[in-house]
Amino acid sequence: MKKTFYSNGKLLITGEYLVLDGAKAFALPTKMGQNLIIKEGSNNEINWKSFDFDGSIWFEDPLLFSDISKEVNPENESVKATLTTILHEAFKLNPDFILNSDGYTITTELGFPKSWGLGTSSTLINNIAQWLNIDAFTLLKNSFGGSGYDIACAQNDSPIVYKLEQGNPVIEKVTFNPEFIQDLYFVYLNKKQSSKSAIAAYNMNKKNNLPRTIAINDLITSEVLNATTIQSFTAAIQKHEVQMSNILETQTIKESLFPDFNGVIKSLGAWGGDFVMAIATENPSDYFISKGYQTIIPYDEMILS
Repeated sequence: MKKTFYSNGKLLITGEYLVLDGAKAFALPTKMGQNLIIKEGSNNEINWKSFDFDGSIWFEDPLLFSDISKEVNPENESVKATLTTILHEAFKLNPDFILNSDGYTITTELGFPKSWGLGTSSTLINNIAQWLNIDAFTLLKNSFGGSGYDIACAQNDSPIVYKLEQGNPVIEKVTFNPEFIQDLYFVYLNKKQSSKSAIAAYNMNKKNNLPRTIAINDLITSEVLNATTIQSFTAAIQKHEVQMSNILETQTIKESLFPDFNGVIKSLGAWGGDFVMAIATENPSDYFISKGYQTIIPYDEMILS
């Protein structure tokens, strides 16, 4: 018998890094996500196969039940070690999938290129949690860590505001459909950014007045959500970029890569990689292609609304 589970990808519009410390984050689930397909197997192992967006296999290996059920501190961060760690944490939350089975054949299918950073890990964790009837936020916390906004996007089909209260996720579904939505584009920067290293840099650079920084972020997030004109929206987005630039002691992406762009550009998620959001009243594709960036996706093609 075959079971299939699906989770949405994600993009973080406001609150990057600060969401880890309780700030409000505005996040968007994407139309592209990941499938997890489970079939019965044998030999007390999982035959695991992961397909990228183009149908190529990017990971294939058997995972032994005996490795999943025992506590192992992996010496490396290989895909197999990471996967075994996630499944071990899932086993601690619900051991029945190992104890009451002979084995599995498991396939994952990405609806976006793995390099895009739309949530290869978060969609996997949410799918495993659905399969095993365990809490995805707990599984994330016990395996990868992070704020969990990406899990919330995996589970919701509309824009959300996400925050942590005493470490627990609080999710508010919001409407975001301004008149200027056709002026929003997502551009891939041709490199995947490591969340871990970016978070480490953030933790080094956090200023002492964190409560005030979070309060400003939350105000800006409200301004972004409530903007009715492109002028008020871009003003709020620019304020956010300046604030994060100061915290991270890093140039904004527009300053470093696109100083001559006629519009506004916002980093999304980990600064310096993955996607940025471009705001422009005319289609900016020619500009970005001339700079060597081929992937430019209009808002309504990317985002679930």
